[in-house]
Amino acid sequence: MIRPAKLSDAAAIAEIYNYYILNSTATFEEEVVDKYEIQRRVESVDSKLPWLVFESDGGVIGYAYASEWNSRSAYKRSAEITVYLTNGETQRGLGTLLYTELIKQLKSMGCHAIIGGISLPNESSIRLHEKLGLEKVAHFKEVGCKFEKWIDVGYWELVINN
Repeated sequence: MIRPAKLSDAAAIAEIYNYYILNSTATFEEEVVDKYEIQRRVESVDSKLPWLVFESDGGVIGYAYASEWNSRSAYKRSAEITVYLTNGETQRGLGTLLYTELIKQLKSMGCHAIIGGISLPNESSIRLHEKLGLEKVAHFKEVGCKFEKWIDVGYWELVINN
């Protein structure tokens, strides 16, 4: 079941996210976060942009959210989207379900463009974004360094309201 994230979900969200912080380049954060940091992040956009969770058997196994693309006022109708799933829960379509609902909500809120940033290479994330209609619009070489390795980042975009 997909539902809005609650502050009480913060510990589960932190656990999911911390796996990626410690084991992958899907995020460029390098220090684990606690539930209080996740609560702060949810509260900072709660009234403006959606945070969603996928709940199964009473536990959160994935989440997706939208964040401000840029703080300048002219960007107010653009958002960056992000999705993370519990390790081992990928390839089941949960990311697609979360993103589909997130995009639907952003469209109803009047968002014009959505942007997804992907550390490269990451074929599964590219497939997910392109499956939902996002197109690659930028490729930045070696803009992140994690695990003592330089990492490229690509950006995918979809205009959802004309």
